[in-house]
Amino acid sequence: MHRSSIKQLITRLHAQPPYAHTISYSAPHSNALVFSNMLNFFHSQMGAQNDVVTLFAQMQKSGLWPDVFVYPTLIKSVGNEGIVLHAHVLKLGFGCDKYVRNAMMDMYAKCGPIEVARQLFDEMCDKTVADWNVMVSGYWHWGCEVEACNLFDLMPQRNVISWTTMITGYSKVKDLKSARRYFDEMPQKNIVSCNAMLSGYAQNGFAEEAMGLFNEMMNSGIQPNATTWVAVISSCSSLGDPCLAESLVKMLDEKHVHLNYFVKTALLDMHAKCGSLETAREIFDELGVRKNSVTWNAMISGYTRVGDLTSARELFDRVPKRNVVSWNSMIAGYAQNGQSAMALELFQEMAATKDFKPDEVTMVSVLSACGHLGALELGNWVVNFLTKNRIKLSISGYNSLIFMYSKCGSMNDARKVFQKMAARDVISYNTLITGFAVYGHGSEALKLMFKMKDEGIEPDRITYIGVLTACSHGGLLEAGRKIFESIENPGVDHYACMVDLLGRVGKLDEAKILIERMPMNPHAGVYGSLLNACRIHKRVDLGEVAAEKLFELEPQNSGNYVLLSNIYASRGRWEDVERVRKAMREGGVRKTTGWSWVEYGGKMHKFIVGDRSHARSGDIYCLLAELRKKMRNAGYIADKSCVLRDVEEEEKEEMVGTHSEKLAVAFALLVSEAGAVIRVVKNLRVCWDCHMAIKMISELERREIMVRDNNRFHCFSSGQCSCNDYW
Repeated sequence: MHRSSIKQLITRLHAQPPYAHTISYSAPHSNALVFSNMLNFFHSQMGAQNDVVTLFAQMQKSGLWPDVFVYPTLIKSVGNEGIVLHAHVLKLGFGCDKYVRNAMMDMYAKCGPIEVARQLFDEMCDKTVADWNVMVSGYWHWGCEVEACNLFDLMPQRNVISWTTMITGYSKVKDLKSARRYFDEMPQKNIVSCNAMLSGYAQNGFAEEAMGLFNEMMNSGIQPNATTWVAVISSCSSLGDPCLAESLVKMLDEKHVHLNYFVKTALLDMHAKCGSLETAREIFDELGVRKNSVTWNAMISGYTRVGDLTSARELFDRVPKRNVVSWNSMIAGYAQNGQSAMALELFQEMAATKDFKPDEVTMVSVLSACGHLGALELGNWVVNFLTKNRIKLSISGYNSLIFMYSKCGSMNDARKVFQKMAARDVISYNTLITGFAVYGHGSEALKLMFKMKDEGIEPDRITYIGVLTACSHGGLLEAGRKIFESIENPGVDHYACMVDLLGRVGKLDEAKILIERMPMNPHAGVYGSLLNACRIHKRVDLGEVAAEKLFELEPQNSGNYVLLSNIYASRGRWEDVERVRKAMREGGVRKTTGWSWVEYGGKMHKFIVGDRSHARSGDIYCLLAELRKKMRNAGYIADKSCVLRDVEEEEKEEMVGTHSEKLAVAFALLVSEAGAVIRVVKNLRVCWDCHMAIKMISELERREIMVRDNNRFHCFSSGQCSCNDYW
């Protein structure tokens, strides 16, 4: 059998490398030509680079040396070990061959040192366009942007690869403006250059620009290929536009595009991100054993995005090979869907495996979970974990740190993180401003807004909500007015903040007029602010108006019924209180279960009203009884108006006395060191009786007690609260 026949046979059979070796070695009278052909074959058609090296060793054992045509293939195959072949090349006199020297330069350009590549380049007398391209590409590979640009400018001739190299280089450093400039300056464009620009847009979040370029391509007659479709579909995924996704699918169908593995994977991701989970799951199941980490992670993220954590976890548990993205997707899913405790539990499981190193994305989700839980102890542990594992943080990572400290009530730490940031964005400012707002530090929030303007960062909608909330919680009426009037087109949330501010200072009629003059329909937050102000100032007439609107907007929200009932109770209108209770019963409205938790020993201890499930319930109730005696001696009288159930007065007092926040405070007093700050998180607005009781406990026990309810922070100390009894 002729040598060429052997090569053709292997090609047709797509033989695996071991079998190919057997055929090659068994050929009689193997010579340098046979080995050379086989070397080229393994590298170019089978991608078996290890076998290229093995075959070269076999040649040496046989006393044969490859000819000049084989060395470029051999050098490309051995990567950074090619430096060993450099001596062979020079010894055999092949150093002047243009293909060999290009391969050597390419090896040094990719594997380093880049200076050696430049030396080889400078020694060339008859440089080809390919040589220039290799050198420019090498500079981009090593991050030498200036050198790449200078060399490109010196090129006597350029081809499509030259221009595409510049487009790809700028795309990798996220300078899409420069990439597009080179793309536009290209004398001739082809599908490769278009794909380079498209991929640059897609990979850097410029989805709309990518779609615009795709339209230009179609209009110019350049036919898309699989790479084009992957970039375009990925851009659609980023936009999350179901209509655009549907149009793309229709176009693929009309053009009879072959859906290869990569296009199918991109389609799966697009459908998952655009909410078409059934279609995404169909593609996922069709892939069968060809599923990879990208497809698994896309489905997990898709399910978490719509809040289907059960399906997401089912897939997560089935992933054959998890990677850090798999863990991040599931942890973020829990954190973003109110399952913060599960997010932390999964993170601890991830850290314990030691097979996966958490990255910044992981830590952003974990810090967010700590913040939502108010788990400062766990948050500090995470910060130590960051330091110990040398995880570098971007602006996003630092923002999550500020969020965690702010939500845990540690504003000094939040401020320190903010101050040490080398660069800040609008989210950095908004997070700290919101923290000060919830904490009641209005003047600090205002200073921050002025500071961000001085730094050239324009306030956005969230900024103004935070500042107006800060003015409200701080009672800064005039400052709030000026801020509100400075907003070009205030939104409904800004109006809600202004109503809350006016209500706080007792200007309820002005708040009502503001609502009536709103250019848009008020939402529940607007009327909720008015209703709460009526509760504080005992305004029955306006309270009834606000409550009726709220019953229409959110008929199943029990909190609105409770507030109206409290207004009636404050005026002794018990028949109206009963009427509200009856309306709740007839409407099937159930009061939302209130719960509070406190952190201790690395765990969150959760309580509900009358809870006796905790291991230390006996001790907790004994301490509560002692505290109640002390409080009564100090003049405490239980406020039972928040109890909407029709039970005896004694039972009402017992129910009020075992509210979740009281149980949490009692537990914290039992387990914490003397003088330690107590931190409690409540899912609902703290009731009037608990607020009064905790003020007294702070004085009796000489403790600072911080309670974060669903509205603000309450810092109790020496019998006073930072909210000044308005919340």
